[in-house]
Amino acid sequence: MTHTPGLVVTGASGRMGQMLIRMIGENDKMRLVGAVERKGHPWVGQDIGTAMGGPALGVTVTDEAVDAFAKAQGIVDFTTPEATLEFAALAAQARAVHVIGTTGMTEEQIAALEPAARHAVIIRSGNMSLGVNLLAQLTRKIAEALDEDFDVEIVESHHHHKVDAPSGTALMFGEAAAAGRGVQLRDVADRGRDGITGARQKGHIGFSAIRGGDIVGEHDVMFLAPGERVILRHIATDRSVFARGALKAAIWGQGRAPGIYSMADVLGL
Repeated sequence: MTHTPGLVVTGASGRMGQMLIRMIGENDKMRLVGAVERKGHPWVGQDIGTAMGGPALGVTVTDEAVDAFAKAQGIVDFTTPEATLEFAALAAQARAVHVIGTTGMTEEQIAALEPAARHAVIIRSGNMSLGVNLLAQLTRKIAEALDEDFDVEIVESHHHHKVDAPSGTALMFGEAAAAGRGVQLRDVADRGRDGITGARQKGHIGFSAIRGGDIVGEHDVMFLAPGERVILRHIATDRSVFARGALKAAIWGQGRAPGIYSMADVLGL
């Protein structure tokens, strides 16, 4: 057990946090050594297992991330962009693998991870699932093969609690399509249409977001031309696919050279 990587889960009380904690407990290739929550959270000071309504796990929820990270080999982080940037610096100090599933990060925030990546492994992805990462590779290949006579539209659907739009996964598909066409997504993205917008600009990549109910995550990448359509679709029915991928990444990152990696690296795509 002493050679099994110890993992810390940030945002421990959240839906992803609790799922990660349960899955770590079921996996003999890892162990839970810390659970972090924001200052003032009612779970701070409680055993994480008890707080989750189950048996005690021997790990106390803390708001002192630096102490928790000091005894960890991996940090699994599905929180907010601002918190993730703070955690990246602390994870780098601890030389712990930092797996980032946080969505809604701006280009500037992503770039701000680079100093931490000089000292530790960072694995960041807009989506941790195997299927999504395979679909991103297909998106890039199709975008390479089809010219601008094919309009690209990305439609994503999520539960009504989601706070960012477009989703990180939708932007991931957009980046893949843009890369396939040799352009920067920021130069061709249409992220909102309202009112008299004029005709669609050739070569642009459109995004549409649906929010409602308990949708875990659905994404369509559409290539649309007169007379034909190519549609790629991924549907997630359980958040465990994201947690499973994140934990796979935390193990994969052990012993790697410092730097920023993606799930495509983890999966060898």
